[in-house]
Amino acid sequence: MSGCYIHIPFCTQKCSYCDFHFSTNHSYQNEMVAALCTELKLRSDNWKSEVFETIYFGGGTPSILTPEQLEQLIKQVRQFYAVSDKVEITLECNPDDCSMENLGKWKALGVMRLSMGIQSFDEEQLRWMNRSHTAADSMNAVLNAKQVGFDELSLDLIYGLPNLTLEDWKKQIQQIVALNPEHISAYCLTVEEKTVLSKWVAEGKIAISNVDQQSEQFELLVLELKKAGYEQYEISNFARNEHYSKHNTSYWKGSKYLGIGPSAHGYNLTERYWNRSNNRIYMNELEKSILPETIEVLTPFDRFNEALMIGLRTKWGVSKKELFENIRPEADWHQIVKDYEDQKLLVETEDSFVLTEAGRLLADAIAADLFIIANS
Repeated sequence: MSGCYIHIPFCTQKCSYCDFHFSTNHSYQNEMVAALCTELKLRSDNWKSEVFETIYFGGGTPSILTPEQLEQLIKQVRQFYAVSDKVEITLECNPDDCSMENLGKWKALGVMRLSMGIQSFDEEQLRWMNRSHTAADSMNAVLNAKQVGFDELSLDLIYGLPNLTLEDWKKQIQQIVALNPEHISAYCLTVEEKTVLSKWVAEGKIAISNVDQQSEQFELLVLELKKAGYEQYEISNFARNEHYSKHNTSYWKGSKYLGIGPSAHGYNLTERYWNRSNNRIYMNELEKSILPETIEVLTPFDRFNEALMIGLRTKWGVSKKELFENIRPEADWHQIVKDYEDQKLLVETEDSFVLTEAGRLLADAIAADLFIIANS
């Protein structure tokens, strides 16, 4: 299974917590789409043997593109790559972009899955986050999408927000469940360097929640969504009736993916590349038919550790077959596994290593503990 990720580096405004690569200057939007199309063409020779099961528009805010620009990109993918008849096309969108007109046009283009950045239903929180929508916009966007016929909706929330009480968080969860989406993603607020939020925290203007509060909110999230019929299939992702994100699941299972756009990453099982995080340099190099990339050849240790890091986050865990193709661990590594089993944080089956519900609270730490460093 292979997928195509296309990064759209534009946003209406800058969220206070965000460190993703994007620009609020849209004056060269057509030029950027042309560059994305050029990159798709230039990379196609190395992907002739692959069939894309997913096409994912991320960002930034892909819903800023006009339907005509989205159509241009989809046509370019189909022209130069093999695409499955059952391809999952996902569009990340902001609620305020979800007019009936846009939704209808996206549907006509073959987009069948929307990933909507709601983030919060609290107006005060939305204001300090500098989101471009209101809680009412979110409600209307979901209702509009359902009316147009989108039956694959994924809604995003953020927990660990300043002054977010457990009672308030429970209300947020209830509000998102009431919208009855097929998929919910919930992420803990992190303070990234060089963001407005990091400046506010450093100046004491805003106080983020502590680790205990974040853990309580996460545990409540898991409990409430489980009661509402959602399965936690990845630490931050929940789905009803197996409406998983096929695209993100392919990442977590270590599949190949093509990355297009400034700052985008790609992976072919042995190498990883990432593009320049500068829109002008990205476009200028592609004008000269130069791929604006840096390539890293992954060692067996890299592949082993990455498989642990991403696989342990999922309900499927890490495949022993795929893990041990990279490295054969020594006895002390297996003893660490056993210690986590004894603590009921991890389960070793015949085919895989899977974290328990309690273990998922410590997923990153457990994975790091199981990493193998070269020459260690």
